[in-house]
Amino acid sequence: MAWIEVHNEVVDTEAEDWVLCFQDCTYHYNDGTTDTGYRFIWRRPDGSLQAACGQARIPDATTLYRLINDAVRAG
Repeated sequence: MAWIEVHNEVVDTEAEDWVLCFQDCTYHYNDGTTDTGYRFIWRRPDGSLQAACGQARIPDATTLYRLINDAVRAG
């Protein structure tokens, strides 16, 4: 288990109801260790976050850009 400390967040400003957020985070684990990274998470219309199993921490911005560019090239 982990709790998440959000340092910065950007959101999809074109969204109407549910909003996709991109967050710069620190993951604090129960064993006392931490990891930094990024995550995508949905914000509900009421402003609360939609925590879901299977969210993936993105370790750094270079990885993020590579994954996004690969997805764009793949169509």
